[in-house]
Amino acid sequence: MDDIVKQAMAKWPNVPHCYGWLRLDARGVFRMCDEVAQKNATAGDPIRHASLLAFIYRNYASDVTGAWYFQNGPQRVYVDLETTPFIARTDTQENFVTQDGLVLKDIHTVWLSDTGNFLFQNATQIAMLDDRDIAACLSQFRLNGTSCSDAELLNWMHQPTEDCSFKIGEDLLPVKFVHSNSIAQQFGFQQKPRLSI
Repeated sequence: MDDIVKQAMAKWPNVPHCYGWLRLDARGVFRMCDEVAQKNATAGDPIRHASLLAFIYRNYASDVTGAWYFQNGPQRVYVDLETTPFIARTDTQENFVTQDGLVLKDIHTVWLSDTGNFLFQNATQIAMLDDRDIAACLSQFRLNGTSCSDAELLNWMHQPTEDCSFKIGEDLLPVKFVHSNSIAQQFGFQQKPRLSI
């Protein structure tokens, strides 16, 4: 967290939190949701300003309830998550990076959802793979240690009885199945944090 943010928090400790104004979409884009976007339940405007995005990335964290926020000076701006708190993308040098450009290290489990999404888990993060990169990663799945077809993987999703793994470099990581409607609960985060009255 930036020192200037810590100083602002100490100077103004009781600034009310902000809800519903910031959203992270399924492709890792932070979006500003003004009153019109909130009222009409639209996606909001993408934030493209590089310095602002870098500031958000450096000050992005979660609270004890699993709600993710951007600490904007003394104010917490809570983030609505379309999917997960982090979105992964393929990278030719580092295998996978998150929306902030940081390497997704030490992945220990890959999850495959009933909707065909891939999630990568390490000790501190759960990151859904950007859907534009799914096709490029299908060949990394193995059933009982050998390459499998898309149809075989689809069958596994409906009946996950065989040993499924995902190849990253020389490592074969275990693949587990998860229902998409239970992802937030399974991994302990809130998709739409709101002030409880």
